[in-house]
Amino acid sequence: MNMNEGVKTAVRTVNLFEAFARRKGPMTLTQIAESLSAPISSCHGLVRTLSGMGYLYTSEQTRAIYPTKRLLEIASVIAAHDPVLESMVPILEALRDETKETVLLGRRQGDVILYLDVFEGGQTVRYSAGAGDIKPLHSSAIGKAFLGRLSSGERLAQIARLPLDTRTPNTIVQREALEADIAQGIAKGYFVTRGENVVDVMGLATTAKVYGDVFGIGIAAPLARMGDDVETQAARLLSARTRLQALGGSS
Repeated sequence: MNMNEGVKTAVRTVNLFEAFARRKGPMTLTQIAESLSAPISSCHGLVRTLSGMGYLYTSEQTRAIYPTKRLLEIASVIAAHDPVLESMVPILEALRDETKETVLLGRRQGDVILYLDVFEGGQTVRYSAGAGDIKPLHSSAIGKAFLGRLSSGERLAQIARLPLDTRTPNTIVQREALEADIAQGIAKGYFVTRGENVVDVMGLATTAKVYGDVFGIGIAAPLARMGDDVETQAARLLSARTRLQALGGSS
């Protein structure tokens, strides 16, 4: 197998598990091929390999295919032994409990933000997201926080090359306006989105350097609820930032 084939197989494997997550039920080989836009022969080989490794099983009666819990067990072990995230969890859970809203932990990956963990608030109406979700730099609060870490020249260059796609009617797509918005965040010490990535959702975010790595921490909630309590929630966010940075002795 050459490098291109290896990459294609890896992507197809991830897409397969994501397809099962979307469907929330078993699939036949034909349905798998349709969901992956791949030949049945290729999907048959993929399913056979993953079944042989214990990741998939096939119903003898219906011939439908579904993942076993092997992937979940491996992922749980990996997540439970991430030394940095493990030390951050109590502080992030405390922030969720203090704010009663969803708390997000993310990292910048190139031109996007990747959520590493999500601590959903207990409110009936709340912002929901999942670990592994990807968000744009320009329309997410954590994305703005990472842009705010750049020098003025670096930030202008970054904003100049970002596509600034319209996510909602409230997304800031004018480069000068985005730069001004980030400048306000730098002055306040935290960054805000008002329905710019998800309609009617407000986000507050900052960054924290923990054990030498920079993480984004955010609070997300319905705009109507958060809008009346921004300063209080922002103070809680910044307090959590201080506690997180104390873990690694960073300033």
